[in-house]
Amino acid sequence: MGTRMKSALPKVMHAVAGAPMLRHVIEAARGAGCERIVVVTAPGFDAVRAFAAGLGAESVVQDRQLGTGHAALCAKAVLEDFDGAILINNGDMPLAEAAMMAQSLESAEKTGFSIVAFRPDDAAAYGRVILGEDGLLDRIVEYKDANAEERAVDLCCAGTYSAASAKKFFEWAAKLRNDNAQGEYYLPEVPAVAKTDGVKCAVTVADAVTVMGVNSRAELAEAEAQMQKRLRARALDGGVGMTAPETVFLSHDTMLESDVQVGPYVVFSPGVTVRSSAEIKSHTVLEGCEVKAGAVVGPHARLRPGTMIGEGAHIGNFVEVKNSTVGAGTKANHLAYLGDATVGAAANIGAGTITCNYDGFDKHKTQIGAGAFIGSDTALVAPVSVGDGAYVGAGSVITRAVPENALAVTRAEQREVAGWAEKFRARKKAQKGKK
Repeated sequence: MGTRMKSALPKVMHAVAGAPMLRHVIEAARGAGCERIVVVTAPGFDAVRAFAAGLGAESVVQDRQLGTGHAALCAKAVLEDFDGAILINNGDMPLAEAAMMAQSLESAEKTGFSIVAFRPDDAAAYGRVILGEDGLLDRIVEYKDANAEERAVDLCCAGTYSAASAKKFFEWAAKLRNDNAQGEYYLPEVPAVAKTDGVKCAVTVADAVTVMGVNSRAELAEAEAQMQKRLRARALDGGVGMTAPETVFLSHDTMLESDVQVGPYVVFSPGVTVRSSAEIKSHTVLEGCEVKAGAVVGPHARLRPGTMIGEGAHIGNFVEVKNSTVGAGTKANHLAYLGDATVGAAANIGAGTITCNYDGFDKHKTQIGAGAFIGSDTALVAPVSVGDGAYVGAGSVITRAVPENALAVTRAEQREVAGWAEKFRARKKAQKGKK
């Protein structure tokens, strides 16, 4: 239910690196080889089930919240005829990795059942994992039931379980008892039930970051920080240059090719691809866009969804581009807005240029030809086109098509009044003198 999040948004739908936590868990499970994925929710969580369906996962509702063991047992409703290996994982573990899950499944194949354990910096009230002399699980002891010797053990239960047989797992889960203070059925007690069938339980040890759960806003922020460390490390290992990696924020699907250079304080929102040798300068925000090889973007630029910046193009200071294609070698270096536009190769977009793409009801297209020169402080009122090689004079408001290689100028004719400034100053001084 995620009550500690203090949010109307279901807990597993809170984002880490631009994607709901549930997506990270589903993708990790699929990466571990899980063919069918079932999401168990409380009643009323339609948004969670719809999101899961969009990722190819099935859903089942736990009508009453009777504990983690009961929640896992609910999945039997859609896995009645499935007898492959099964993995159970909490939905609030966004840093869970496919390798950890795959290792848990491999261990279960060898012994029949396995759990994942970890060593937290502060074991606090976690359930303790007690190993036998053979290195397999002897028992899991809840902190409140542990003696001093058991509490001194630093190996704790993580929340990931695997069984070689789904049918056997559901049999064991159905035998769980709820004779505890909360009256709930607990997953950590499944290994003890399996043990009565002569099934041994292997223990896979993972690092604390991989298995960290999120139950509060503070823990969500910590998960984000840990995910960013992971994503930055992957980018650097892949040949991406970062001046100050700790200031760069990446999304789960950010794709940066080798030899991309990223300046400080750059934010990559979801859906961004940057090709080799491109440079993203400081304080730039990108979302749903592609930057081709050799292009330079920023500083202080914003690329919005639907944008493609061509090879060798320059998008500079305080330039915003939205749902537009900018051709190879084109330059928009200062204070411009290109929305719903197509700009040809080697065009020049002057400072202060805007495409007036919205009329209060609909969006309209602007087309700027290859080699066109758009003077500073130009307003292009869409729908409108500027032909290849055409020039638009500074300060113009363009409302009609400009033919290729033509010059379009719409500003009023300049005129001068000789001696006006001297007369104006004299008049103002005289007025002040009377006061």
